[in-house]
This record gives sequence, structure tokens and C-alpha cells, in this order.
Amino acid sequence: MLKCRSVWNKLAPLTKVSSNVCRHNGRRTGLTNFRIPPCAPAAHMSTGPRGGGRENQLYAALVGAVTITVGILSYRHLKEDARRYQDRIDEIESRTSKGIVKQESAPIQSEPPDVEAIETEVVPEPEPSAEPTAEPQLEPPAEPEPETPSAPSDAEATPPSDTTETPSAAEAVVESAPEEVAEAPAAPAVEEGDLTKLPPSDLIEPSPAPIVDSEPKAAAENLAAESPELEVVAKSGADTVPAPHKVPSHTPYLLIGGGTASFAAARSIRARDPGAKVLIVTEETDLPYMRPPLSKELWFSDDPSVTETLRFKQWNGKERSIYFQPASFYISPEDLDSAENGGVAVLTDKKVVHMDVRGNKVKLDDDTEISYGKCLIATGGVPRNLQVIDRAGEEVTSRTTLFRKIDDFRSLDKVSRNVKSITIIGGGFMGSELACALGRRTNESDLEVIQMFPEKGNMGKVLPEYLSNWTTEKVKKEGVKVVSEALVKSVTFKDDKLQIQLKDGRLVKTDHIVAAVGLEPNVDLAKSAGMEVDSDFGGYRVNAELQARSNIWVAGDAACFYDIRLGRRRVEHHDHAVVSGRLAGENMTGANKPYWHQSMFWSDLGPDVGYEAIGIVDSSLPTVGVFAKATSKDTPKAATEKSGTGIRSESETEDTATSPVASSSSSTPTVEQHKDDYGKGVIFYLRDKVVVGIILWNVFNRMPIARKIIKDGEEHADLNEVAKLFNIHED
Repeated sequence: MLKCRSVWNKLAPLTKVSSNVCRHNGRRTGLTNFRIPPCAPAAHMSTGPRGGGRENQLYAALVGAVTITVGILSYRHLKEDARRYQDRIDEIESRTSKGIVKQESAPIQSEPPDVEAIETEVVPEPEPSAEPTAEPQLEPPAEPEPETPSAPSDAEATPPSDTTETPSAAEAVVESAPEEVAEAPAAPAVEEGDLTKLPPSDLIEPSPAPIVDSEPKAAAENLAAESPELEVVAKSGADTVPAPHKVPSHTPYLLIGGGTASFAAARSIRARDPGAKVLIVTEETDLPYMRPPLSKELWFSDDPSVTETLRFKQWNGKERSIYFQPASFYISPEDLDSAENGGVAVLTDKKVVHMDVRGNKVKLDDDTEISYGKCLIATGGVPRNLQVIDRAGEEVTSRTTLFRKIDDFRSLDKVSRNVKSITIIGGGFMGSELACALGRRTNESDLEVIQMFPEKGNMGKVLPEYLSNWTTEKVKKEGVKVVSEALVKSVTFKDDKLQIQLKDGRLVKTDHIVAAVGLEPNVDLAKSAGMEVDSDFGGYRVNAELQARSNIWVAGDAACFYDIRLGRRRVEHHDHAVVSGRLAGENMTGANKPYWHQSMFWSDLGPDVGYEAIGIVDSSLPTVGVFAKATSKDTPKAATEKSGTGIRSESETEDTATSPVASSSSSTPTVEQHKDDYGKGVIFYLRDKVVVGIILWNVFNRMPIARKIIKDGEEHADLNEVAKLFNIHED
């Protein structure tokens, strides 16, 4: 249009000149005929006498030229716009077609190298990849037999290269008889039918396994076991699919961490979005599992193969696995993109090392990138260790266990059967549970179990002093030697023994150390993701909806959330992981729910003593305890028999917060302070005369009542009356 306007500006003066000429001719004609026309209308300019027609024709020609020029320019402009639009559409279509071609070409290119990799000149050509494999299989045996000994070593020396990786498979075929050349590629094709979508490097690695049996080096060993070798390849392929094989480049829901919170989130996402595709990335080699049995029920199993099966009997006698779901519940990561109904895939042995929040993608420790729609960080934490142990050297650290994972359970179980002394440093939940569990083995063997902690009594940071002292005596009865008020000064290895030097001069000699001194939240991704870490409690700071940033949520041990009743907190317990993971999954699908739940936790000192707690349970706070005589029903074993589950938080519901009618027992509860037996009872923790924490000591299935008391946040004049709500005096 700018060109049209400039042309018109140039032609406009000419049109004006011609118009003036016509007017002057008309006036001249009127004077000649003795009559001056009052005006010279534009419509009659062309009707003048002879001599004025030339100017009129010029005027008409100019107007016509301008009109034609404007039309031509407009047409060209519209045609140019249409061409640019079509080019843009073609460019977009070519991008998608290139991505499809890359995916389809990968498995096709993996076939020719098996038969053509012998000749390096043929490998780079992509055209033969579309030809049937039956034809080229007949050519290689005739040429490279003399070169076969040297080629496999080259392939093994450079495994990342597609061109150098494949000759090992092809040349292994050449070394066999000609009849085996035609049959060998067919066998892997059946076993790897599910892997046809993998890139060449992933397809080629499993295939040499059944073919290597024909190599002269291993012929004597593998010919007799050819069939078992094929079975092992199939099993290992299924077990290692998440680690070395293809990783999806994009997933709508990415869950970082393979613990309880991630599994709860995945289940919640699938419940709200049945077709959702969820990818869990975990550093561990195991599928998602529950951690509490690692320090509880697994140690009391009579099955000698419990470290392999990881199945245990709960206190109620029912058997179950430590895993949330069997392997058949999940789909392989490479099948996640093509799954019509979605599913949950687990990528094991992988660690997310960097997050690009703006680009919505993460980088793994092998430089693989995965983009996501929504992301959950549930990385949990890592066990703390004493600085004196870290600095003591390899001889000490190699004989120290930081208890957290399945491998730690297996390792400690093996150690406990081969050494004479184990020392557990820590008097909290984990340390006390392991001390009681290992103490049971002192009756079966000569194992010595020692537990040391800086407090005066067992679980001194949680329980009131009188109850902590009673618990310490209970742990001693389990066969554990307790060393209280122990501050470790140094740890050395001398005379095949670990020597723990305490600050008060005491010396403890042992064969192995278990450090159970707390958990450090895993916030390695905070820097790259630009997320805030709480300076007081640790962990990622999140809002009421457990959201840290746009499209990023945090759940479990790594989340530092705001409690509307108790302030900002960070909780490291199973129930919190379940509830926070479930809520984060709902919010990732658009629920926008705030976190109101008061999570609980529990600990068992064997099958006879256990407690459940909620809120802030800190021995530095004022406490009021109300106790009663226990019966045979007041044990963890009886509680699980009644509820039907060994994980007591599974029976908890958020909507059962109504209090039952208090017991009408004639006995009046009293505040117990210094008695030798604390069968069962309720301990209230106060802050500004308001109950902020409650421990139910051998009182089970009453947690909704405790949760409601804390939620109300009221000041109670007589806590004895409040204790009646828990019916601790009923038989």
C-alpha cells in the first residue's frame, strides 16, 4: 500500500494540470462565441469543441493507469502474503515429520550394522537400512573371517559409538558356522520385540548376549548353558529397562524421588486423571516401597530369606510385601509415550541434577533431558552422620551404617550375623527401634548391642523425663546395653576394633557402628531451580497448596510448609508423606486444595510397646500425662489385629474427627508423674496453656480425636476431663 500511495502522489499533479487545461479551453470557447459559461462542469469537459479532446483522453488514460497499477500492486501484495503463510505451514509440518522420521529410522538403522558392520565403508549409508535383513546376511561370512579377532576389541573400547558398537555383534555372527549366521539375528528379534522403538545403541547392547555364546573365547563355558543364558538376558532386560534404555523426552507429570510421597502423588494423579502419564525418577534401584518396616517388622521375621523376599508378617499375623505395588503395576519408561490409557513408569538408578524452571525441563546425571508439564519434588532426605566419623578415615566409615534404604537393611542384617558387637549412636525413633530389634538377637547369638545417646534417657528429646527413663529400662530388658549422656569425642580403628572415645573419658569398643542421628532434607535442586530453602527447619518452602514455584510442588520430608495452628514446620514421618503426596498430586491436576492435615507418626519398641503422636512433641515443653492400667488389648499387635493393617496410618482418615462419648468408668484419671509402670495413657504437650501435641501411649485408633483437639486450639482447664475422650479406662 505504501508503493500505491507514492505512485498516486506522483500522478496527482498531472491530473490537476490536465483539469485546469480543460477549464481554460472551455472559457476560451465561450469568449469566442460571445457567451461566457457560468461554470465548466467536470461532466461536460469532454463535450467541448475540437481542439480539447486530446487533454480529456490523456486524463482518462492517467486515471485508468493509476487504477490498473493499484490493482496489480494489491494482487502482488496478497499473493506474497499467501506465499509466506504457506511457507510457514510447510516449515511447521516439516518439524513434526522430522521427529517422526528420527523415531522410525532408529530401529531400522539398527538392523544393517549386524550384517554390514564388518565393512566399515557400508555402515554410514542409510539407504540399505530399508532392505530386508535376509539378503545381506548371506554376504558377510565370505569376507571378514581373518579380521574377526581384532574387531571385537575395538567395539568394546568405544561403546558409545553406533558404528563401533555394532561390529561386535556382527563379527560374533561371522565366527559361527554359516548356518548360524542366518538364524542368529532371528532369536534376538523374538526376545526384543518390545524394544523395537529404542535407538540403535540400546537395541544392539542386548542382542550380542545370546550370540556371544558362539565366540571361541567362551564357547566351552556357554554352549552347555545356552538356554539359561537367553533367560537371563530377558530377565535383565526387564530389570534394567529404566536405567540404560530409552528415556522419554517429555512427560506430562514428572515426580522426582521414588519414596512414599511420590507413589501417593502418582496414585492421586491417576485417580483424578485416569489417562495421565506419570514418570517417577529415583536414585534407588528399587521400585517405590514403604520405609517403616525396615526398622520394625522385618527384623522380627522368622523367614531366613527375608532380606531377599522383603516380605514380613505384621503384628496382626498377616503377610505383605514392603513394596507398594508389584512390578506388573508399572509400565516401562519407553512405553509411556505410546500408552493409550497412560500409566506410571519408574526410571531407576537416575538422579536429577539440574532443573530449568523456565524451560520446564530437567537434566539427569547422564546428561539426558526430560521436559515436563507439572513436576513434584519428593526427594526426601539423607541420613546425617557425626563429623567425628566423617573425619575418621575409611577404616571407620566402611564399618559405619547410615540406615535409610533397603540396601542398608540388607547390609546391617548381614553384619549382625558376622560380628560380635554393634553400637547404635542415637536415642531417637530410628535408634531405639533398631536397638530393640537387634537386642532380640542377643538371645540367639553372642551379639552385643549397645545404644548410646547424649540425653539422660531413651527418646529424651520427645518423651517427658519420667517416661523416657521407663522406656530406657524397657530397652535394657530387650538385651541392649544403654550408655546415656554420651557425647562422642573421637572414633578410631585399632586392634581390629572401633574405639569410641567419649568426652567424659569413657571408652566403648565395638565392631560396627550404626549412626541414627537424624535426617537432612535433600535440597540439591534448590539452586538450579531458584527455590527458597527454610533457614530454620530446612527443606523447600512451599505455600498452603504445597507449591514452591509455577508448575512445581514439593511433598514429604523435603517440604517446609505452614501449619495454620502450629506455624511453619517440616515433618519426617510416613503419614505426612502419604497425605502431602496425595494432596500435591490432586493440586497438580487442578484441585487447588490447601494443606490442613495434622499428620501423625508412630513408633514401636517391639510388639508389646508402641505409641502414636501428633503435633509438636518436644520434651522441653510442659507436659501433662494421664495413665491407666494396660490390658492385653493395649499393644501394637492387638491394635493391628483390630484395624487389619500393619501400617497404622493407613487406617487414618481426614473426615473422622468426631469425638466418641467418653467412658462412664467410675475411676477418675489422675496425672501420673513417677510410677514404675506406665501401661497406657495420654501425654499432652502445652504451649501458652494450649495443647499443641499429643502422644497416645499404647492407646491406638484414637488419632482423629487428638487431631480435633489440636485443630480446635482451645485452652483446657482440666486435662483429666479431656483424657476421658480417649476412653483409656475402659476394659
